[in-house]
Amino acid sequence: MQSTVDSQLATEMGRAAAPAADVIHYMTIRRNGDVVAFEPVKISIAVSKAFLAVAGGSHAASASLRDKVARLTETAVGALMRRKPDGGAIHIEEIQDQVELALMRAGEHDVARAYVLYREAHAKARAAEAAEPAAEAVPALTVVHADGRHAPLDVAALRAEVAAACAGLPEADVEALLADTLKNLYDGVAAEEVSRSAVLAARARIEQDPAYDYVTARLLLGALRAEVLCEPVSQAGMAAAYPHALVRSIRGNIDAGLLNPELASFDFARLGAALKPSRDLKFGYLGLQTLADRYFLHVAGVRSELPQVFFMRVAMGLALNETDREARAIEFYELLSSFDFMSSTPTLFNAGTRHSQLSSCYLTTLADSLEGIFDGIKDNALLSKFAGGLGNDWTPVRALGSHIRGTNGVSQGVIPFLKVVNDTAVAVNQGGKRKGAVCAYLETWHADIEEFLELRKNTGDERRRAHDMNSANWIPDLFMKRVIAGEEWSLFSPAETGDLHELTGAAFEARYAHYEALGRAGKLAVYRTLPATTLWRKMLTMLFETGHPWLTFKDPCNLRSPQQHLGVVHSSNLCTEITLNTSADEIAVCNLGSVNLAAHLTDSGELDDAHLARTVSTAMRMLDNVIDLNYYPVDKARNANLRHRPVGLGIMAFQDCLHRLRIPYASDAAVAFADRAMERVAYHAYWASTMLAEERGRYPSYEGSLWSRGILPQDSIALLAEARGGLLEMDRSETLNWQPLRERIARHGMRNSNCLAIAPTATISNIVGVSASIEPTYQNLFVKSNLSGEFTVINEHLVRDLKAAGLWDEVMVADLKYFDGSLGRIDRVPGELKALYVTAFEIDAKWLVEAASRRQKWIDQAQSLNLYVAGASGKLLDELYKLAWLKGLKTTYYLRTLAATSAEKSTGRGGELNAVPTAPEPEARFCSIDNPDCEACQ
Repeated sequence: MQSTVDSQLATEMGRAAAPAADVIHYMTIRRNGDVVAFEPVKISIAVSKAFLAVAGGSHAASASLRDKVARLTETAVGALMRRKPDGGAIHIEEIQDQVELALMRAGEHDVARAYVLYREAHAKARAAEAAEPAAEAVPALTVVHADGRHAPLDVAALRAEVAAACAGLPEADVEALLADTLKNLYDGVAAEEVSRSAVLAARARIEQDPAYDYVTARLLLGALRAEVLCEPVSQAGMAAAYPHALVRSIRGNIDAGLLNPELASFDFARLGAALKPSRDLKFGYLGLQTLADRYFLHVAGVRSELPQVFFMRVAMGLALNETDREARAIEFYELLSSFDFMSSTPTLFNAGTRHSQLSSCYLTTLADSLEGIFDGIKDNALLSKFAGGLGNDWTPVRALGSHIRGTNGVSQGVIPFLKVVNDTAVAVNQGGKRKGAVCAYLETWHADIEEFLELRKNTGDERRRAHDMNSANWIPDLFMKRVIAGEEWSLFSPAETGDLHELTGAAFEARYAHYEALGRAGKLAVYRTLPATTLWRKMLTMLFETGHPWLTFKDPCNLRSPQQHLGVVHSSNLCTEITLNTSADEIAVCNLGSVNLAAHLTDSGELDDAHLARTVSTAMRMLDNVIDLNYYPVDKARNANLRHRPVGLGIMAFQDCLHRLRIPYASDAAVAFADRAMERVAYHAYWASTMLAEERGRYPSYEGSLWSRGILPQDSIALLAEARGGLLEMDRSETLNWQPLRERIARHGMRNSNCLAIAPTATISNIVGVSASIEPTYQNLFVKSNLSGEFTVINEHLVRDLKAAGLWDEVMVADLKYFDGSLGRIDRVPGELKALYVTAFEIDAKWLVEAASRRQKWIDQAQSLNLYVAGASGKLLDELYKLAWLKGLKTTYYLRTLAATSAEKSTGRGGELNAVPTAPEPEARFCSIDNPDCEACQ
């Protein structure tokens, strides 16, 4: 630090600011190998010195500065504890890295620079001391094994383990990685800590080269094998070990009461022979750690599954009702373990278990009575308990000021009940594995709509706020027409106008006009008007300020629904991609899974149509099986699912495909690829469903559906265009010959009322190691935080191109950190690469809408479409969401806007700081990339 800094003053300031922390289980490894107590106060002192070096001693008494030091210390300590939740020893260098990262995240770049200079100065001093002759050799380290046995650290064995993890990855430096691992060890270290140290050492190098992502995963894999198999087993040894591990895992988990005893009837020899240990090497670190922490079964706190056993267990659970169980289980296993397709999280969690709740989404309609409302809340709790994401339709519930006939009182409206729903979602999480998640929908004519828009505000009466749940507007086309025309909009109570909720298109418009006439005549107890543009502006303002309610469109969801002969789509689901009918008697259910598009892209840049057809056919069979195998917490869900048999096959890795094709996301070529890729997925999905219908029979409510009338999803655009009166701009071109499919459906019908829906895939894309869903690249280098910890995410495609151009070096890494993963301001990067690797907030969101419109042409349900906007204005949002409606989108999802902490950096050069930036800290209007709500479906 600068000599002018009063060290004593910094010490006093640091001790005063040091937060209390439960650190009794943590130790610090000093650079000389000594292990001492972990003391957060030393972090506070170091941070205080850094601030005083910049601000001067006159600011030491500032209460705000002391508070800032306390917060930063708490952030650094919290990050260290998350990395080692069970305690352990932490190297001093890792502690200092977290201090740097905390300063960077807080935007304290000048202070961080002072801290870096301080570290560099001390590092030089240590290097000078190291150049002098050593007094004596460092003694050998002793390792303590789980059985209490003490033994010398086998450095040769550790080197061999590291070398095996680096095999086939020439970019990985074995000796450097070994040195980093040894640096974190100390005398008396626990055996499992040795493996963990190797993992942490490799993880720290991921930012240098994506190869270390796979090295880290392989080192983690070794630790998992030792835990599950009770002994270390090499990759070569897994060919013999895996079949035994399958038998042991299935039988052991049955005995522990975790798995369905029916799984014991499978031919284990046949299944074991089909396991492919080499597929363990497909994992990146984030994917494997996520599986290990959140998906593998545990017995008495010890993991009892390994990756290939896990995939086979899921496959067995989905093949229970098949005639040749083993053949189908192997077929399903092949699809999952190859990463060609991945089932949704509830299916992965629960396949083959005693309570196999495999479905992702549940949609309910609440009745307008006290009994109906609390029955619906009870249903929410039961569905959430078994890992279901919820979409609630609240439009039927009477508005504030409506008459209560039973008591002659006046209703408080919808809002107080939503507070109960919010607290229920918090209290009853998803099986103890992730947060409960629910979204409330309200139609735009409901008289409580303005208060509904304010549910997530941080001001106002807390009894009328719901901060933990999601909300969405259910918008009829008539409202959008009046916004565009600048006309008035009327609000009613459903107690007097309830049939509006059951009407769509022209019928809705006629009835709405009738009720407006009654309201003007004073014949409605609850009625008021306001300019449609006023309400629209408030919708957009609240969406920007709080992130809610989302904007979803009632008429496209209904007029293009294959099931419109049996009722109305009253809402979407938690993630806005499911559009199924609901009623007082039926809770809609959807079962999800996603095709990895990148796995079906050939080297020549074309989709392998035969490969895609095989994948989609098997995936549709798996999804159809879910319907019959599923555990239904409530009967209304069972009845609806068996009657209509909807599934939601989606896609992921769209951005990966564009990178491989060298197509910028913001381009006509990307829009064209979105169109033809979705057309092929749709064609094969509908073909697979009609094949299943021939084998297993049509779904019971088939007659009268659009399918039975020869109207395919792309044909239904005409129905929407007719109702819109020209306010629709959707491309209607085709590239495939659909006539054979039309003829086949006419002969055999369909097995599933609905087949396609694009879900967010936040977690399963992590497992597979590809870009989520249809998302653009968020940042090319950042830290992702989720329930499994913090993970460096780096764009492999970009690194490959920068290496080819001779531009990948430490300076480039530092620049990417400094510029939040963006290439835009890095001068030496060619314009071609900047365009190809543009990040989400640098893309005009209109390109996202256009690509989504092309996909929506083929999809019988909807898409979870996030819109990214930097520097949003009212005019921009107005144009963007009107465009989404004009382009025929059924729904939109989160509006993501940059938080204030992502402000442009105006001082310094990239490369000064050795800290990877995290995603921007969430503001009220910003949804973090791995928000559990966003991944609730997948």
